Amino acid sequence: MKINLIISLLLVSILSCAQETPKVKHVSKRKPKTDLRGVKVINADDPVCHMKTAEFVKDTAVYKRKIYGFCSDYCKAEFKKNPVKYAVK
Repeated sequence: MKINLIISLLLVSILSCAQETPKVKHVSKRKPKTDLRGVKVINADDPVCHMKTAEFVKDTAVYKRKIYGFCSDYCKAEFKKNPVKYAVK
């Protein structure tokens, strides 16, 4: 009986640790606050998560006089934390 309980607990702990959490949480139901369809950005892909941003830019940020487009607020926040890591050279 104790062995079955221990094995069950081990299986539950292994399975719960094996699940990965997503790095980027996208919210597609929210509409942008401003119309960004005419904004020219230097990137066709989101620099953080690499999603295509050419069709839909949720938000933008300026870094070294270049406008970067992002698919979500989360990606923009990640970019602002360390822009050198994601900036186009």
